[in-house]
Amino acid sequence: MISDLGRKLSVVAAILIALGAPATAQVGEDDLKLPDNPTIYGTGDPYLHKATAIVNGEIITATDIDQRLALVIASNGGNVPAEELQRLRLQVLRNLIDETLQIQEAKANEITITPQEVDQTYNRVAANFKRTPKDFEAYLRQQNSSPNSMRRQIQAELTWQRLLRRRVQPFVNVGDEEVQSVIKRLEEAKGTDEFRVGEIFLSANANNSEQVLANANRIMDQLRGGGSFAAYARQYSEASTAAVGGDLGWVRAAQLPPALATVLPNMEAGSISPPTPVPGGFSIIALIDKRQVLGADPRDSILNVKQLTIKFPAGTTEQAARPKLEAFGKTLQSISGCGKVEEVAGSIGAEVQQNDNLAARDLPQSLQQLILQLDIGRATPPFGSLADGVRALVLCGRDDPQAAAGPSFDQIYQQMEEERVNLRARRYLRDLRRDAVIDYR
Repeated sequence: MISDLGRKLSVVAAILIALGAPATAQVGEDDLKLPDNPTIYGTGDPYLHKATAIVNGEIITATDIDQRLALVIASNGGNVPAEELQRLRLQVLRNLIDETLQIQEAKANEITITPQEVDQTYNRVAANFKRTPKDFEAYLRQQNSSPNSMRRQIQAELTWQRLLRRRVQPFVNVGDEEVQSVIKRLEEAKGTDEFRVGEIFLSANANNSEQVLANANRIMDQLRGGGSFAAYARQYSEASTAAVGGDLGWVRAAQLPPALATVLPNMEAGSISPPTPVPGGFSIIALIDKRQVLGADPRDSILNVKQLTIKFPAGTTEQAARPKLEAFGKTLQSISGCGKVEEVAGSIGAEVQQNDNLAARDLPQSLQQLILQLDIGRATPPFGSLADGVRALVLCGRDDPQAAAGPSFDQIYQQMEEERVNLRARRYLRDLRRDAVIDYR
């Protein structure tokens, strides 16, 4: 009896003959010197998707892991060292197990997410990548992933959020007195620092604390090496904020666990903390931004500027450009108003551009403090490069921001509720893991 593989090969051979295949397709077995009873080594079958884990009877295949792993690698710009891939693969497997448990629990509670809802979110993700849904599908395939892998992740996130709204959120209570207490403390803290924070939370216990800490240190190294914090948060963090890239929003140090409250004030914007022990595990935090509670942020100033640019022929050396750069610097020091900027620019061969609505925070960080310290009518020192042009900004006007309004009652209520839902959600998922039947292959 001919095997299925034999039938497939026979069909292929028939098609080749019918189409007039080249001579290489017609080589006989004698020419190949094939043995009569060959021993087959290995079981490689490209059409076979083997189970890596079975979660309460539902299969997770190696292909599922490979496609999700490709998404993680792509979201980090491909910057994942080879030695990290196996560890990352294990984390992806854990994430897929958690997603499976979340979807199963939602199904047990008669919660479903429609394909249309998944597509809406998928289309928004595609738009974030500045691609149409069709182009985004092609992009995912180029990254060795698939649209189905992305949709699976979206389904799990939407399902879990809806389950929490039904099974957890209604039983979380935030009293009006608690909210009023926070508002009072905000007023008392007026002028002190508050922080825009990202968090990656890894749960740990007495048995696995050392292993989790080692994993957290590796994640920190990857982040400090240029890895995407939001991407790592989505894949690694066990907090509910993982779905939004770990973004906690604006918080004061006092709102965080004491250990983080001690670390945060000493961080610079854009920096990553080492793994810090917190109740239930370890947290890695990113300080995205910093401002003062209920205070005006100078970076919200709207500037009126004129930009002067001098350009150099391709291949100009710094030595050859030095005389012109020195003359440019001296000319800038002589500027004491915006009225004659064009005249001055013409005298040194500079181009002039004007912007009447430039937010200070949109400037590179190195320029923000520089221009905010300028008097009206004065110019910054030259900056830029010989290749792209050397520039300077002349400050012609500045509209200072008003003091920020404090968060509303509803905003504070929502934040406190989210924190409590987040805590219960971690316990809920922990219980699902504990009760699950997981067969690793």
